[in-house]
Amino acid sequence: MTTISIRNASVLDVAEGVLGDTTDLLIVDGKIAEIGPANAATTVDHTVDLGGRVLMPGLCDAHVHAIVPINSFAQLTRWSPFYTAIRAMPILEGMLMRGFTTVRDAGGADFGIARAVAEGLIPGPRILYSGKALSQSGGHGDMRGVGETVHDGHYYVPSLGRVVDGVDAVRAAARDELRRGATQVKLMVGGGIASYTDPIHFIQFSRDEIRAAVEEAEHAHTYVMAHAYTDACIRHAVECGVRSIEHGNFIAAETAAWMAQQQAILVPTLVAYSTMWEEGLSIGMPPELHAKISPVLEVGSAQLEIAASNGLKMVYGTDLIGPLHRHQSLEFRIRREVLPAAEVIRHATCNAADLFNMADRIGHVRDGYVADLIALDGNPLDDIEVLMAPEKLALIMKEGRIFRQSV
Repeated sequence: MTTISIRNASVLDVAEGVLGDTTDLLIVDGKIAEIGPANAATTVDHTVDLGGRVLMPGLCDAHVHAIVPINSFAQLTRWSPFYTAIRAMPILEGMLMRGFTTVRDAGGADFGIARAVAEGLIPGPRILYSGKALSQSGGHGDMRGVGETVHDGHYYVPSLGRVVDGVDAVRAAARDELRRGATQVKLMVGGGIASYTDPIHFIQFSRDEIRAAVEEAEHAHTYVMAHAYTDACIRHAVECGVRSIEHGNFIAAETAAWMAQQQAILVPTLVAYSTMWEEGLSIGMPPELHAKISPVLEVGSAQLEIAASNGLKMVYGTDLIGPLHRHQSLEFRIRREVLPAAEVIRHATCNAADLFNMADRIGHVRDGYVADLIALDGNPLDDIEVLMAPEKLALIMKEGRIFRQSV
């Protein structure tokens, strides 16, 4: 049994958006065992005195791609899975060192890399993986160019997604991803930036195909997340039972209000567009894909205002790839320009925990919760920028294991 005492912590109640009085925490075997004045008689293995610093839950990013490069999405299928995993290692460690203790991989990562992190073989955040995203032929997960007719469908060929057509094929693929331990099923229901043959406005998969995936996910007590940019694609997905909409840049106010009634959740990924637009060509993004960014980028942060004013729950997501992962925390600044700091913090903590079906384990600093914690040299309610500066993270703890301590 490992016991850690955290002293003099100002605990941030993320749900209420208020900072509590200075107190102590007892961490036992990776969980928060007690919150309150420390008992001098308790034997501890390690003590961390935060000196009044802010202590809050570890951060969550609901849309990452740990293995996907930027220079050629199709090239991924030609890589060794060993090479792919090794490339992902510094990306995952970087996420953890920015304070992200849980991430949801939206296509590409599998049980192998998630298990390596869980077993402590490599440092990184907890990975909730989708396996391979499901795509129709010519959909956002189909990385073939117009002149290519063959693709290697073997599961262990690294790829963002797998191509499936028809209700039976979608059902079988969803079952297969769940069999492989996927914590949710990912569908591509509209066009995207990173694929060659589908404009943003294309609607993908039939209603029956989407419903088949939703049914299989619900039978496994989980849900479907769906890539969708346009309002039509969003409605197409949510009407069929999809719970989590990724990106959603062109959402209309009426749809946002309706989504809130359906208890669906929006995961904007605004930092991806600005960084890809600014740096994509210089780091090898194909020009024909780079050109697809402009109309999405022009929408800007209007979707944040639309979602917030219509009561639609949002969760933090970034969708960064390759070397752009270093901008992961920039999403905080983009959202803070529109929304209150307390709301933005909820996106990356308790709202994410709700989406992940983990609200009883992560996303709060509470008795019995997993000890995923970060301590800050500053109050993010006053200045969200402290969440963007790794040097201001005085403590990073995941499951009771300290990965950084500078106090």
